[in-house]
Amino acid sequence: MSDRKYRQSGYQDNEPREKRSRPSGPREKSDKPRGRGLGKPKRSVFRCNRCGQNQAVGQNVALDATCAGCGDDLHTCTNCVYLDSSAPKECRQPIEERVAKKSKRNECELFTPKTAQEFAKESPPPDDARAAFDALFQL
Repeated sequence: MSDRKYRQSGYQDNEPREKRSRPSGPREKSDKPRGRGLGKPKRSVFRCNRCGQNQAVGQNVALDATCAGCGDDLHTCTNCVYLDSSAPKECRQPIEERVAKKSKRNECELFTPKTAQEFAKESPPPDDARAAFDALFQL
């Protein structure tokens, strides 16, 4: 019987394993985009958490602002970027008291609207078929 615990080849062999040949140095950087949509201009939009409609408000949301689509309040914890259910008092910012109703209007001074990145709208599609074909293949 063998004195080794495992009998498969490669386990405690005296012969060194062949090293794999890896390309040395850093990868070459390409100027091409590496994925869908990379390199395209984007814009930040603020959407209602309830219905998803884009809102026409900037970084400052008024306390009495409501959504044009569903009529829900916009100055709520559910529309705030700092909402985190795993954080203390369910907010990533240091607050004194926990807000009980996250979907109701509150007067939090730390409120920052939650924005999403959206692809910029390109030119409207051409009317004639030949222009649409040329735009498809960028001729």
